[in-house]
Amino acid sequence: MRHTLASMKPGESAVIDSFTDHEMSLKLIEMGCTPGELIKVNNIAPMGDPIAISVSGYLLSLRINEAATVLVRPVPLT
Repeated sequence: MRHTLASMKPGESAVIDSFTDHEMSLKLIEMGCTPGELIKVNNIAPMGDPIAISVSGYLLSLRINEAATVLVRPVPLT
C-alpha cells in the first residue's frame, strides 16, 4: 500500500520517499520537503484542508491536494 502525506493523522511521523507530480515536487523540495526528510503532521484544519506539518525545522502549511503528491514511509510513534 502506498502511503501519502495526505493520509496521515495529527501526531504521525513519516519519512518522505518520493513524489507523484514533478512540478509540485520542485515546489515542495524548495520548501524543504526532500526525499529522506522526516516530517510530522501537527494539525489538520477543521474541514480537512490545509494541513500543518513540521519539516526541516519549521512549520509548513500544505493544501491536501499538494500533500497527496508526497509518498511517505511511516515511522512508528515514539
